[in-house]
Amino acid sequence: MDEYIDIINLQGKPTGESVLKSVIHQKGYYHNTVHVWFYTSCGDILLSQRSAKKDVCPLLWDVSVAGHVDTGETIKQAAVRETKEEIGLKISKKDLNKIGVFECFQTYKNGIIDNEFHHTFISELKTPLSQLTPQVEEVEALKLVSIIEFKQLIKNIGINNHFVASNKSYYEIVLRNILSIVKF
Repeated sequence: MDEYIDIINLQGKPTGESVLKSVIHQKGYYHNTVHVWFYTSCGDILLSQRSAKKDVCPLLWDVSVAGHVDTGETIKQAAVRETKEEIGLKISKKDLNKIGVFECFQTYKNGIIDNEFHHTFISELKTPLSQLTPQVEEVEALKLVSIIEFKQLIKNIGINNHFVASNKSYYEIVLRNILSIVKF
């Protein structure tokens, strides 16, 4: 879907302009996205496999939920909306624990220029995996991995073709934040 996205500057401040997502990625304008990482009380982390139809990194495993912040939407509103859309899970803003904002500036061979600020949250998953509904256009599959397996996947990034290789340090930060909450 080609929704309107607010353009921000390098300092993360709105410019007052909004354009279609396709234009954002064509021109490389800075913009906000949300990432929500779900974990269970027993130390599993929910991963989403990117749809085969995605223009960037198809079929690689990544964050539980991710998406763009639409024009006029707050960061937390976008996180709640994207969670409902991508995995069929209803959460509230109070379920979100923000761990930071991470710059992700990349250009891809297909011409997409991604200049994103990932507003990143962690949240406890209290719903069984079997009750989640992946959005076909965005998510190929969902799985829970143990913290030990998550560490191994990060260690072998770029070798195992599992995760987006350029995100290694980001995954390590996410893991540290989940480990600060989950004691297993």
